[in-house]
Amino acid sequence: MTRSLLKMALILSLALGLVSCGGGAPAERPAKAARPPALKVGLLLDDVHERWERDRQLIQEVVTDMGADLLVEVADGDQARQLEQAQQMLDAGAKALLVVAHDTEQAAPLVERAAAMKVPVVSYDRLIKNADVALYIGFDTLKVGELQARHLLALAPTGNYLLIGGAPTDGNAKTLREGQMRVLEAPVKSRAVRIVGDGWALNWSAAAATKLTEQALDQTRNNLAAIVASNDVLAGAAIGVLRARGLAGKVPVSGQDAELDAARRILEGTQTMTVYKSLRTLTRLAARAVVLLAKGEKVDTSATVNNGLKDVPAMIFDPIAVDKDNLDGVLIGDGFLKREEVYRK
Repeated sequence: MTRSLLKMALILSLALGLVSCGGGAPAERPAKAARPPALKVGLLLDDVHERWERDRQLIQEVVTDMGADLLVEVADGDQARQLEQAQQMLDAGAKALLVVAHDTEQAAPLVERAAAMKVPVVSYDRLIKNADVALYIGFDTLKVGELQARHLLALAPTGNYLLIGGAPTDGNAKTLREGQMRVLEAPVKSRAVRIVGDGWALNWSAAAATKLTEQALDQTRNNLAAIVASNDVLAGAAIGVLRARGLAGKVPVSGQDAELDAARRILEGTQTMTVYKSLRTLTRLAARAVVLLAKGEKVDTSATVNNGLKDVPAMIFDPIAVDKDNLDGVLIGDGFLKREEVYRK
């Protein structure tokens, strides 16, 4: 073979070797398969009271543990804003919504928008009326009202009563009043109890409760036997007025939600009782349910509640009355409140 042919053979051999070894332009590595986006579910809250922040934290824990993303919005007491927030969540890809409705009578359009996108809605703590709700999860609100009135009636079987209801837009507030009146109806008919004030606190506001309490005290010349406050925020406002008039601790006051300040007031003797609702149970089941529904899976229930349109599958739990005698065992023993916070140690 001539020198020229040898040279050409060598060049060809080198070129073939480079191709076989991946030489020249670097070979592209196969792209990694993209991870599927996390399942999204939405939590729509009405306001930012202590109770709802606690719910949010507990729901977040469970949703995250189940591998989903939780979108959270707060309506600040505005129904139109809550509807807009729901639409934003639907547009962002939420596959199920957990809703604390601001106005249970006006929230049906929210459910309808979700249904148009085949997104189930779980009505949380407040039952949305006249809508195709997939599930209701909450407490026996009628019993909450009964516990409040029964506790006060045992301490003040006669005299002037003030009833401070919650937001008139919240169906639970009206159910609470129904439960309260079931207990008070007989003593009112017998005239042992006289209801001198019967009002509602827009958006469950302390300011409204303050005004109602001042009006009742003025009307009765500071002669109130009991104040049936429907939750702890309203109770705290009423007690503030009583304190200013030297009556704190002398007039029994009910509450609900077992907030930290309420527990402290119970220990100091200015608030008579509150109603505890085991949020760990409620939030765990609600979070699990909304994720399962988002996946298109079935949620088993053993009860139903009618919302005016249908019998809604429901999970309903019993509340517990808490006073000075069982506060440690229930609220601290259940891990709901910390001893050092309640006793300020």
